[in-house]
Amino acid sequence: MFFNRRNFLRSASVLATLSFTEMEVIAAMKQIQSGGKSVNDTDEKYWNNVRQLFPLTHDFTYLNNGTMGPSPYPVIEAVKNGMMDGDHHGSYGGWEHTAKKLAAFVGANEDEIALTHNVTDGINITCWGVPLRRGDEVILTTHEHVGNAFPWLNRRKLHGIVIKTFTPASTADETLNRIAALITKRTRVIAVPHIPCTQGQILPAKEICKLAREKGIYSIIDGAHGPGMLMLDLHDMGCDTYATCSHKWMLGPKGTGFLYVRKDFQQTLQTYFVGGGSDNGKWNMALDTPKMGKYADNAHRYYGGTQALGLYKGVDAAIDFIETIGMQNIHNRIKSLGAYTQQQLLSLGDRVELITPTEERSRCAVNGFRIKGVEYTKFYDQCSTNKIRIRTVAENGLNSLRVSTHIYNNRAEVDLLIEQIKKAIG
Repeated sequence: MFFNRRNFLRSASVLATLSFTEMEVIAAMKQIQSGGKSVNDTDEKYWNNVRQLFPLTHDFTYLNNGTMGPSPYPVIEAVKNGMMDGDHHGSYGGWEHTAKKLAAFVGANEDEIALTHNVTDGINITCWGVPLRRGDEVILTTHEHVGNAFPWLNRRKLHGIVIKTFTPASTADETLNRIAALITKRTRVIAVPHIPCTQGQILPAKEICKLAREKGIYSIIDGAHGPGMLMLDLHDMGCDTYATCSHKWMLGPKGTGFLYVRKDFQQTLQTYFVGGGSDNGKWNMALDTPKMGKYADNAHRYYGGTQALGLYKGVDAAIDFIETIGMQNIHNRIKSLGAYTQQQLLSLGDRVELITPTEERSRCAVNGFRIKGVEYTKFYDQCSTNKIRIRTVAENGLNSLRVSTHIYNNRAEVDLLIEQIKKAIG
């Protein structure tokens, strides 16, 4: 079991942050163990127990999980204990075991998982490792995060590749059509977000990857918002790479992430940042001609050196936490909250523009919107003054707002946001 009562009660630094009793924590932990059973997405008693396990202050309403997913107490405990284990014994390693756990969580093989620090690490590994020549084309969206946009823009600056863009449509089918219309004989890469950070639309990733494969194009997916929100099977998706992090919907430690590289693609994707672990152990400098050996025969070739044991123990605990509740239960809960948010925004009439699709397959936990006649940064300030945290979206001139809900949220918190919108529009 991922929660150790004795260790938790010994953790004075964790207990000091609690606003409720130790017994309430233990009771909440017991209550959230679903045992693999279905939990109703409107069972507020159950989800309130889940909320009890987060150190989020009750002084404000947090509706910005798409930027940072607060970790629950068991994850915080695991990070602390992981650090202590290493410092007690002076042992080296242990973090590499996380790759196996991550692989099972996202539908991959252990040898296809590279540990990284964030999504940007993974995107840079793929952006620079894909074999491209001057004039080769890469397709991106007009809704990119800087972490997916800037590496490709930088490669255009240095290597002369061509970037072509499309705006995601209101339906998955039309989005796919827009991508297909951009493909030419020079197209080499489709590098798009699974879920754009701007408005949370779920792109038809499996169909995009299938289209890419049929055309002999590499499929490079920015998966920042996938794990912990969606039921993932990367083998079924068919992508060449999938870069993501543990600190958003997975609720894991900040500064942890991973990159999936399809096994057959590892011979194509060149690695540049190498060190201990990214080799096959047969290098030798004590020769007239120093010997390199070969790259590791797995995704470890894409990262090397010492990693933070405590942080990756936290990733393990985050996966355990999710699986104790049940990934399907989590997906259902946050999709239900996302749908409720959409309904409430749409109920406000023409003064509010919802920019996230309402199509069932294209929406989940994130919604983007604009308030007509109200400057978006001013509304953000209004929310901050009233202790509600959302996100402004200045990227690519969108000048909009974003709200993202997770399992620690409830409808009453969404209602608080709606009340602020009503005040803003008079």
